[in-house]
Amino acid sequence: MPKPPAVGETAPDFSLPSTQGEVRLSERCRERSVLLVFYPGDETAVCTKQLCDYRDHLGVFEDLGVDVLGINPQDLDSHQRFADKHGLGFPLLSDGDKEVCRAYGALGLLGMAKRALVLVGPDQRVRYSRVDLPIFHRSASELEEVIQGLA
Repeated sequence: MPKPPAVGETAPDFSLPSTQGEVRLSERCRERSVLLVFYPGDETAVCTKQLCDYRDHLGVFEDLGVDVLGINPQDLDSHQRFADKHGLGFPLLSDGDKEVCRAYGALGLLGMAKRALVLVGPDQRVRYSRVDLPIFHRSASELEEVIQGLA
């Protein structure tokens, strides 16, 4: 299994289908930072709470110059239902072959995505990385403090 990129290292580029069309990391990073939000599953209690919290604070992320992308191996139909039901205004990416989750160290032993956050700067270098236990997540306000501290 490849070693995930450490803070300061170049983030592996990727292109994945999403609820808002194809997303290529290198294109998203041209002018803004990107927060990769790896999460175990659509419509699970903690993931729903986490992603709805980020939805409610999208304006804060935008003001900080950060795009939010949710990623897990589930298919686009599942992601679209989840996004529509909860009004998620950011793309949910389908990593069906689990290669992106694996490259970022966000793949668990049983093939499920781990709960992980990776902030990639406009230079495509990792600025922040954190893996949490499935029952915990960083709130939007905690992330705001982290991101402001990196500026």
